[in-house]
Parts: sequence; C-alpha cells; structure tokens
Amino acid sequence: MEVGSGTRALVTGASSGIGRALAHTLAARGARVGLAARSAPELERLAAELPGLAGGHHALPCDVSERSQVEAAVERFVAATGGIDLVVANAGIAHYGPFRELSPERIEQMTAVNWLGTVWTVRAALEPMVAAGRGHVVIVSSGAGQRAFPDAAVYGATKAAQRAFGEALRHELAGTGVSLTVAFPGEIATALHDHEKARMPAWYRGDARAASPDALADAILAAVAADRRTVAFPRLVGLLGVANGISPRFADAILRRLRGPSAAPRRD
Repeated sequence: MEVGSGTRALVTGASSGIGRALAHTLAARGARVGLAARSAPELERLAAELPGLAGGHHALPCDVSERSQVEAAVERFVAATGGIDLVVANAGIAHYGPFRELSPERIEQMTAVNWLGTVWTVRAALEPMVAAGRGHVVIVSSGAGQRAFPDAAVYGATKAAQRAFGEALRHELAGTGVSLTVAFPGEIATALHDHEKARMPAWYRGDARAASPDALADAILAAVAADRRTVAFPRLVGLLGVANGISPRFADAILRRLRGPSAAPRRD
C-alpha cells in the first residue's frame, strides 16, 4: 500500500520518538494522521505543526492499555475521516533492570502498554479495515523481540509477544484486503530510556550511536509499500535475528564480540 494524499493513518505513541517521526513522515506524504497518546496538549501541538491542511490531523488522547479508550479513539478517527487505511501500533514503554528487582507494578505496566496496547489497537482498527476490504497494520516490536537481552527480560517478552501475534495475524488476514508488517527497530535516538539512563546495562548503545527515528519511519513506510512481512532497522538487527534463529549460541558469540560479555554472560 502506497502512502500518499488522502491516506488515513492512525499512530499510537505519537507524541514522541518513533511515533512522532512517523507522524511527520506520513503528513509530509499527504496523509491525514490520527495522533494517539496520553497527553492531549502534546498531541494538539503536534497536530498543529504537522504539514497539510489545517484541521486535517486529529489529536486522539487515550491510554492504549485501556481497551475502551482505544476503541473510542479509533471510532473518533473513523468518524472524522470516513475510514482508516493504516494503523501503526507503536506505543511502548521500557523499564530495564534485573527481573528480580523489577516491581510488580512496572512488570504489569509494560505488559499492559506494550502487549495489550498493541492487541487493543489492532483489534479496534481491523473492523473498519476489513469492512472496507483494504488497509495495512504495522506493529512496532523491537530487536529485543527477536533476541531478548539480560536486564530486559520482561520488555523482551512483550516485544516477542508482538512478533508472534503479527506473524500469525498476517496469515489470518489473507483474502481480506488487509495486510500486516512487523517492525524490529534497534537502538533508536528517542526518549524511551531517559528515565533510566543511569542504570542502563553495559551492552546498551542507545546514545550518540543510535539510529535516526526519521530514517526508521522511512524504512517502515517503504516496507508497507512493498507489503513486506517484516522490516528490521538498522540492517544489523535483522542479521542478528537470523543468527539467533539458526543458533542462539552463535548469536551470543556475536553479541559478546559486539557489545561485551554483559550481552550474553552465560556460555552454555
């Protein structure tokens, strides 16, 4: 599906990071963008600054972990635009640290936002898409969904859940006119970890060497246009996923070489 003038696209987690970059890229291509996140003031400011006709973009404040709020946001967008052509389930949060030290509240929050937030977003958007016989779903997982890392066990689990969900759902949608792509970003220059920078693990490289969210947005929309199953960005993320699928021990050896022993401390 080519994104262009008239495309109706809804993005969750739109107020910052990857979601914000996607919103700008979509608007620059002529799309009418639905902006979903928790902060209404931030969404209103973003809607006003995006290129396109005044009033063409829609702030849809909601908490994706609450099913009723997501359903209401999708309904508002469809009512305002007449339908939905593209939905990007991007909202996510991260809390790193040893599993035994994570509070139950943080475990539940990541599960509710990253995993259930994806399910509720896709579930709400699919109904009008399937009814129209066209559309595309993007699920923004993570490189951690292909190979999880120490100190990110719960985060990686939520991202792997997204991957498995997308793999199966793409097949279920065969013949409906709706397709699906799962994105696997690596370390992207966003504010995802701003609240925990002081305790990030040694293998983490999400500083000045992180990839551009704008380049990721372009890669995602190129994958949508080509109807690709997956898109990994940067390319090394995809190669790591292949290596881990062939031999986790081999992938561990690569990671120890690239990121040091903290990325794979066990050698069995």
